[in-house]
Amino acid sequence: MVLTVLLIIIYLAFISLGLPDSLLGSAWPSMYPIMGVPISYAGFVSMIIAGGTIVSSLLSDKMIKKYGSGLVTTISVSMTALALLGFSLSNEFYQLILYAIPLGLGAGSVDTALNNFVAINYKAKHMNWLHSFWGVGAMTGPIIMGYYLERGFIFQIGYRTVAIIQFSLVLLLIISLPLWKMVKSVEKKDHKKQKNQIVNIRKLLHLKGAKQALIAFFCYCSIEATMGLWGSSFVVMNHGISSEEAAKWTTLFFLGITIGRFLSGFVTLKFNNRQMVHFGIVLISIGIIMMIIPITQFFMLISFIMIGLGCAPIFPSLLHQTPDNFGIKYSQSLMGVQMASAYVGTTFVPPIFGLLASLLGYRIMPFFIGIILLLMIIMVTTLNKRVDNINLV
Repeated sequence: MVLTVLLIIIYLAFISLGLPDSLLGSAWPSMYPIMGVPISYAGFVSMIIAGGTIVSSLLSDKMIKKYGSGLVTTISVSMTALALLGFSLSNEFYQLILYAIPLGLGAGSVDTALNNFVAINYKAKHMNWLHSFWGVGAMTGPIIMGYYLERGFIFQIGYRTVAIIQFSLVLLLIISLPLWKMVKSVEKKDHKKQKNQIVNIRKLLHLKGAKQALIAFFCYCSIEATMGLWGSSFVVMNHGISSEEAAKWTTLFFLGITIGRFLSGFVTLKFNNRQMVHFGIVLISIGIIMMIIPITQFFMLISFIMIGLGCAPIFPSLLHQTPDNFGIKYSQSLMGVQMASAYVGTTFVPPIFGLLASLLGYRIMPFFIGIILLLMIIMVTTLNKRVDNINLV
């Protein structure tokens, strides 16, 4: 009963984790004129948020061991709520930069703490649904922002609304702290088991296929983060869509991810992880082609959904394939390095695209994503071949 109640709270927490992830991209076309900065500056804000996520993810293991998942999650969500409130009060670009720091630090700890808790205390199927609920939040953020922008409100109101939702979750987490403590002993036992399985990063990198796996994670998150941050700006700058309407387009991308991950939980009953990754790559490729050849506005709308559907199975499938690729002995340690590599893509690639787009125009977006996708295809193919060769020996 306790685990069931906590599972509901965790799902709600993952919705709240997704809410701010898509807000900046959907709001930025209306934000940068107010801030008096170039449109490419969204990349700097995104980079700081993602950088904070990397730092907090690397430190979260020690924090969870010392304070438990419940308290770490509560404190982290409080940080994100305060940061979002700060965004809603910001009128200068430097203020966004300052509040981006706690937003990233809080988000990284929540992600790691909840994934860790679910991995210890629940069956694997719940991990799949967990990432689907993140998509619900990521999809809802642009809807909230678009609602206010369409009615003539400034972006701050959208951020303030999401901040209120986050504070509501903080209250719920505080009330649930006694429940987390009931299962804390289970976490401690698991951490003791994991302690003997920690492997040096240098040794991990020498595993056959490890480098290819890390680059694949880097590529995937680069595609997702670039679409999430710059998708709205792409249609505003390249197709003349209003900023209010463009805020909804980001929702379509995250809608594709959300629906795709929900359906993937059922599809995986018939298809293996490799097949799911290949299927996702095909859908992303189709979406990119549709972006390059926008016959109609509706055609362009479908391309956003298509890329989201393609993204849906790739990340969970690559994660789930880790023990099969490298063995249980190395999977736990390699999982953390893979997540760090993914966050590096989230941190640096969107700003790089922003700079390139400011020089070459936003029409390069589908080609930029296509090049990253091609690299991911090469890495996934090489990874599978190396793993197969090891299994044949």
